Amino acid sequence: MVAGVVRWVGLIFALILAVHVVLTIGNANPLNGITSFFAGWADPLALGFKSLFTPSDEKLRVLINYGLAAIFWLIVSSVLTRLIRRLA
Repeated sequence: MVAGVVRWVGLIFALILAVHVVLTIGNANPLNGITSFFAGWADPLALGFKSLFTPSDEKLRVLINYGLAAIFWLIVSSVLTRLIRRLA
């Protein structure tokens, strides 16, 4: 059960980051509640990836950095899930 929770948390984190990327690339209104909700959650979830690459284009920066953070959460949750299942 714990492994399932870890997997779902990783998927939700990655989904939040992916939605933030889509909203940013799609020029969503930053003052909209939905956009600000996902931006507010995506910033802390991006961890050290938030400023890893600094291209001049903001959309490209968000795509690369937040996309890498989403991939990171998928990999970490997958590894932790396998570890938990193996130890259980």
